[in-house]
Amino acid sequence: MNTVLVPIDGSESSLNALKAALAMVGNHPEAALRVVTVQPPIASGNVKRFISAEILNEYYEEEGEKALKDARELLSGVSVPVTFAVLVGPVAETIVEHAKEQGCSHVVMGTRGLGRVTGLVLGSVATKVISLIDIPVTLVK
Repeated sequence: MNTVLVPIDGSESSLNALKAALAMVGNHPEAALRVVTVQPPIASGNVKRFISAEILNEYYEEEGEKALKDARELLSGVSVPVTFAVLVGPVAETIVEHAKEQGCSHVVMGTRGLGRVTGLVLGSVATKVISLIDIPVTLVK
């Protein structure tokens, strides 16, 4: 077990996934956590014409830090190496791409996030990540 990727969206389910990932790597001296949040891009080209890239990036970073706030608090003082990132892109695809780029060996993620669709047993992002990725994924409720 090397680097475990944990996508966070600020939901209880994603924080439960982070706790589970921390428990998984706790006894492995070579293990590390990579905690990310993915901000969906503002899709409209018209928005981009009126708002500068700098302002958009500040918005993504601000929203990302809000999502990571509880995760940062939970992980303060742990002995496991932890890195954080705010990413922008289609959520599931960005998680998969980032896991590959960073050489992650495992993904631990919540099954129900803060997305627009509620009431599903397994979230659409989790379902899509499972279908796109070629490393183990652990889902946590």
